[in-house]
Formats: sequence, structure tokens, C-alpha cells
Amino acid sequence: MGLKGREKSIIDDFNFLQNWDEKYEYIISLGKEVSNNKTNLKSPENLIKGCQSNVWLSSSMRSGKVFFFADSDALITKGLVALLLKIFSNAKPKEIALFELSLINEIGLNKHLSMTRSNGLGKMIEKIKKISLNYLKE
Repeated sequence: MGLKGREKSIIDDFNFLQNWDEKYEYIISLGKEVSNNKTNLKSPENLIKGCQSNVWLSSSMRSGKVFFFADSDALITKGLVALLLKIFSNAKPKEIALFELSLINEIGLNKHLSMTRSNGLGKMIEKIKKISLNYLKE
């Protein structure tokens, strides 16, 4: 499934939920599913600057695809980064770099996140795109 299909699947999941309490519960549950087998994930070079909470993001390239690994010290933020990983991980770097994410507006996150969380989400997306662009240069 391509990035657009992954994004649509998440949008469909959100549209199925009745209210923002359920949607926040879903985001938190996604964060709890994030497993971190990377022992060096929480290093200073993986820390995303500009997020309200600590967020660490790393990646690896296998068979021409980028795989992302992330963690956060806050439940909602960990869920938000998990949403991004569901879309972007296991995709080609060019695909990631060119993809225009519409999920934030489509599910209404832009209206339900605090300004600092919203800025942090933007920083996460920016970092994912930057990593992908770096893989394209290799």
C-alpha cells in the first residue's frame, strides 16, 4: 500500500470514531504500540528540537526503503509520532520527500492540538522529510 493509501486508512479510522475523547484514546493506543528495539534511540542526535515533549527519531535504510524508529516521553506525542510512522515507515525516500500529508487537516488535528503540540508535529514531519532527502543524496 502506498503512502496515500496508508494515510486514507488512518483517516477512515478517525472518521469512524465518534468524538475527540475516542480520537485521543486512539492516538494514545497507537503510541503504546510503538516498540523500540533500538538501544541508542534516545541519543542527543535523534532528539527533535522544537517539540514540547522529548521526541527521538532515527531511521535505517533496507532494500531501498526507509524505516523509522521513534519514542517520546509523553503519551499523546508518542501517539502522534506513531501516526507518522504508520504512514512514512517502510517507504522509498523519494516517495516520502514528495508526499503532501493531508491527514492533519482531514482528521481535524489542526483544530484540536495546542499550538506547541502542533508545532512539534510539524517538526516531526520536517525531520522525516529531511532524513528521506538525505537518503536520496547517498
